[in-house]
Amino acid sequence: MRRPVPPLLTAAPTRFAELSQRTARAALAGVAALLLVSLLAIAAPLSDGPARAGGETGGAITDLQLYAGIVDAMRHGEPYYPAAADALRAGGYPLQPFVAMRLPTLAAVQAALPPAGVAILLWALVLAVLVAWGRRLVPAFPRPVGQAAAAVAMLGGTVVFWQAELAGFHELWAGLFIALSLALRTPGRWIEAVAFGLCAALIRETATPFLLVMAALALLERQRAEALGWAAALGVFAVVLALHAQAVAGVVRPLDPVSPGWAGMLGFGFFVRALASGTALSLLPLGVAGPLVALSLVGWAGWREPLALRMVAVLAVYALLMGLFARADNFYWVLLVAPASLVGLALAPDAVRDLFAAALDRRRITVRRVIR
Repeated sequence: MRRPVPPLLTAAPTRFAELSQRTARAALAGVAALLLVSLLAIAAPLSDGPARAGGETGGAITDLQLYAGIVDAMRHGEPYYPAAADALRAGGYPLQPFVAMRLPTLAAVQAALPPAGVAILLWALVLAVLVAWGRRLVPAFPRPVGQAAAAVAMLGGTVVFWQAELAGFHELWAGLFIALSLALRTPGRWIEAVAFGLCAALIRETATPFLLVMAALALLERQRAEALGWAAALGVFAVVLALHAQAVAGVVRPLDPVSPGWAGMLGFGFFVRALASGTALSLLPLGVAGPLVALSLVGWAGWREPLALRMVAVLAVYALLMGLFARADNFYWVLLVAPASLVGLALAPDAVRDLFAAALDRRRITVRRVIR
């Protein structure tokens, strides 16, 4: 048996500390491969900037102008669906299929508030996310240096979310609600997490995979009540989406443009580059930022907490979805998972150290004599 090594930053050894030598060496090989694959981010395509983050057909206006125009029309009394249809046509955006038009939730909230109120609401939500995650992370990092590392990682993951001028992006809000849902969910306490997860999906339907992941993990852990809660949220969302599809059908014309589809097949490197661009890692060269994203995933995988399992699953699912379906101008999808993604960097030193300790350990206990 190996003697446990005292943790560096975290309160307890990672799950990698218990691996056999053979398994640890295989895991180290996997980490090395992940680091190499993360360098594909250097060659991954990416849209020029957030101004045309979702522009489907190269229309004459930016996405932020599109969303602002819809909200302004609603503030002057125009219903959402006619206002959205007119704005999409004017900007050269597709109206088909129905998911090309955003759900009305965010526009309705913003239309009911003055611009300053929207900014204050956004900042309050970011602050709530930081407080909720701080409460979850403080016990995991008992020493000041670990707490400082986790705090810097959280601030680095939320740096984009403070920018009130980007408040028109639905993914910005949905990502914050997903982060809040993850932070508030604990064994036996899930109602708030389900409620905020549903809020994310009602703002942006691409948050639905998060609900599915949380429901699946609740089932695997035999948390039946929680699994039913997530299933109920999925049911509510399905009803809302069906009503949305019906409403969109009422304003779409036969000659309205159709979306080019979502089959980008851009690979894991695109996810890595998008995550780097949506966090403070954008300040670093991609040759450095890419491996840091990979190390963050390793850190999350090593933490011995149900929260870490959920974070790894969510990141893996969205990495898969973005690698398969996102186009180069869909990089903003990564905002759904960005807020807490870099916390894994604060967990990575212990995870990597435990992996090396398990892989390189050669101590053996030899029994030379048995005394009866």
